[in-house]
Amino acid sequence: MDADNIKHIRKLSQHYAYTSIQMHEAIGRKAGLPGTDHKYLGFLLQKGQMTAGELSVLTGLTTGAVTGLIDRLEKKKLVKRVFAENDRRKVFIEPNTKKIMALLEPLYREFRNGTDQLFATFSDRERKVLEKYFSKAIDLMDETINRMNK
Repeated sequence: MDADNIKHIRKLSQHYAYTSIQMHEAIGRKAGLPGTDHKYLGFLLQKGQMTAGELSVLTGLTTGAVTGLIDRLEKKKLVKRVFAENDRRKVFIEPNTKKIMALLEPLYREFRNGTDQLFATFSDRERKVLEKYFSKAIDLMDETINRMNK
Protein backbone atom coordinates (compact mmCIF):
# COMPACT_ATOMS: atom_id res chain seq x y z
CA MET A 1 0.00 0.00 0.00
CA ASP A 2 1.41 3.39 -0.91
CA ALA A 3 1.91 6.31 1.49
CA ASP A 4 -1.15 8.23 0.22
CA ASN A 5 -3.46 5.29 0.88
CA ILE A 6 -2.02 4.78 4.34
CA LYS A 7 -2.44 8.49 5.08
CA HIS A 8 -6.07 8.38 3.86
CA ILE A 9 -6.92 5.35 6.04
CA ARG A 10 -5.16 6.91 9.04
CA LYS A 11 -7.25 10.08 8.60
CA LEU A 12 -10.44 8.00 8.42
CA SER A 13 -9.40 6.14 11.55
CA GLN A 14 -8.75 9.41 13.39
CA HIS A 15 -12.07 10.82 12.20
CA TYR A 16 -13.79 7.65 13.46
CA ALA A 17 -12.08 7.99 16.86
CA TYR A 18 -12.95 11.69 17.19
CA THR A 19 -16.56 11.12 16.14
CA SER A 20 -16.81 8.24 18.62
CA ILE A 21 -15.66 10.56 21.41
CA GLN A 22 -18.24 13.17 20.37
CA MET A 23 -21.02 10.58 20.25
CA HIS A 24 -20.15 9.20 23.67
CA GLU A 25 -20.00 12.72 25.12
CA ALA A 26 -23.49 13.40 23.72
CA ILE A 27 -24.84 10.10 25.10
CA GLY A 28 -23.23 10.82 28.47
CA ARG A 29 -24.83 14.27 28.63
CA LYS A 30 -28.23 12.82 27.67
CA ALA A 31 -27.82 10.21 30.44
CA GLY A 32 -26.95 12.98 32.92
CA LEU A 33 -23.38 11.73 33.34
CA PRO A 34 -20.01 13.25 32.56
CA GLY A 35 -18.93 11.97 29.15
CA THR A 36 -16.71 9.11 30.17
CA ASP A 37 -18.59 7.96 33.27
CA HIS A 38 -21.12 5.99 31.24
CA LYS A 39 -18.30 4.25 29.39
CA TYR A 40 -16.78 3.10 32.68
CA LEU A 41 -20.13 1.57 33.55
CA GLY A 42 -19.43 -0.71 30.59
CA PHE A 43 -16.48 -2.25 32.45
CA LEU A 44 -18.75 -2.98 35.40
CA LEU A 45 -21.47 -4.42 33.17
CA GLN A 46 -18.97 -6.60 31.37
CA LYS A 47 -16.92 -7.79 34.35
CA GLY A 48 -19.47 -7.51 37.16
CA GLN A 49 -18.61 -6.73 40.75
CA MET A 50 -15.01 -5.63 41.32
CA THR A 51 -12.87 -3.64 43.70
CA ALA A 52 -12.00 0.00 43.12
CA GLY A 53 -8.40 -1.10 42.51
CA GLU A 54 -9.51 -3.50 39.79
CA LEU A 55 -11.61 -0.75 38.21
CA SER A 56 -8.58 1.56 38.36
CA VAL A 57 -6.47 -0.99 36.47
CA LEU A 58 -9.16 -1.56 33.83
CA THR A 59 -9.86 2.13 33.22
CA GLY A 60 -6.34 3.46 33.62
CA LEU A 61 -7.66 6.04 36.10
CA THR A 62 -5.86 6.86 39.33
CA THR A 63 -7.37 5.44 42.51
CA GLY A 64 -8.44 8.97 43.50
CA ALA A 65 -10.24 9.47 40.18
CA VAL A 66 -11.93 6.06 40.57
CA THR A 67 -13.16 7.07 44.03
CA GLY A 68 -14.75 10.19 42.50
CA LEU A 69 -16.24 8.10 39.70
CA ILE A 70 -17.73 5.62 42.16
CA ASP A 71 -19.11 8.49 44.28
CA ARG A 72 -20.84 10.00 41.23
CA LEU A 73 -22.25 6.65 40.06
CA GLU A 74 -23.36 5.71 43.56
CA LYS A 75 -25.16 9.06 43.96
CA LYS A 76 -27.22 8.13 40.86
CA LYS A 77 -27.78 4.61 42.29
CA LEU A 78 -26.02 3.00 39.32
CA VAL A 79 -23.54 1.21 41.59
CA LYS A 80 -23.22 0.47 45.27
CA ARG A 81 -20.34 -0.28 47.57
CA VAL A 82 -20.53 -3.72 49.16
CA PHE A 83 -18.22 -4.78 51.98
CA ALA A 84 -16.60 -8.20 51.73
CA GLU A 85 -18.08 -10.55 54.31
CA ASN A 86 -14.72 -11.88 55.49
CA ASP A 87 -12.84 -8.56 55.44
CA ARG A 88 -14.75 -5.30 55.94
CA ARG A 89 -11.72 -3.35 54.72
CA LYS A 90 -12.30 -4.78 51.26
CA VAL A 91 -15.03 -3.03 49.29
CA PHE A 92 -16.58 -4.23 46.06
CA ILE A 93 -18.29 -2.01 43.52
CA GLU A 94 -21.49 -3.69 42.42
CA PRO A 95 -23.28 -2.45 39.29
CA ASN A 96 -27.05 -2.00 39.33
CA THR A 97 -27.34 -3.70 35.95
CA LYS A 98 -31.08 -3.21 35.62
CA LYS A 99 -30.87 0.54 36.26
CA ILE A 100 -27.80 0.98 34.05
CA MET A 101 -29.47 -0.83 31.15
CA ALA A 102 -32.71 1.14 31.62
CA LEU A 103 -30.68 4.37 31.42
CA LEU A 104 -28.31 3.55 28.56
CA GLU A 105 -30.06 1.02 26.31
CA PRO A 106 -32.58 3.52 24.88
CA LEU A 107 -29.76 5.98 24.16
CA TYR A 108 -27.80 3.38 22.20
CA ARG A 109 -30.72 1.61 20.52
CA GLU A 110 -30.71 3.49 17.19
CA PHE A 111 -26.93 3.44 16.93
CA ARG A 112 -26.81 -0.29 17.71
CA ASN A 113 -29.54 -1.02 15.15
CA GLY A 114 -27.72 1.08 12.57
CA THR A 115 -24.42 -0.69 13.13
CA ASP A 116 -26.16 -4.09 12.95
CA GLN A 117 -27.65 -3.08 9.60
CA LEU A 118 -24.29 -1.75 8.42
CA PHE A 119 -22.47 -4.98 9.35
CA ALA A 120 -25.14 -6.96 7.50
CA THR A 121 -24.15 -5.17 4.26
CA PHE A 122 -20.66 -6.69 4.36
CA SER A 123 -19.80 -10.06 2.87
CA ASP A 124 -18.32 -12.78 5.09
CA ARG A 125 -14.91 -12.00 3.61
CA GLU A 126 -15.29 -8.26 4.36
CA ARG A 127 -16.43 -9.01 7.93
CA LYS A 128 -13.32 -11.13 8.44
CA VAL A 129 -11.21 -8.15 7.30
CA LEU A 130 -13.05 -5.93 9.81
CA GLU A 131 -12.52 -8.49 12.57
CA LYS A 132 -8.83 -8.72 11.73
CA TYR A 133 -8.45 -4.94 11.70
CA PHE A 134 -10.24 -4.39 15.01
CA SER A 135 -8.44 -7.29 16.73
CA LYS A 136 -5.02 -6.13 15.59
CA ALA A 137 -5.81 -2.46 16.30
CA ILE A 138 -6.87 -3.41 19.85
CA ASP A 139 -3.59 -5.29 20.28
CA LEU A 140 -1.64 -2.22 19.12
CA MET A 141 -3.58 0.04 21.51
CA ASP A 142 -3.02 -2.40 24.39
CA GLU A 143 0.71 -2.40 23.63
CA THR A 144 0.72 1.41 23.65
CA ILE A 145 -1.22 1.52 26.93
CA ASN A 146 1.20 -0.93 28.54
CA ARG A 147 4.20 1.04 27.28
CA MET A 148 2.75 4.34 28.55
CA ASN A 149 1.98 2.84 31.96
CA LYS A 150 5.57 1.71 32.56
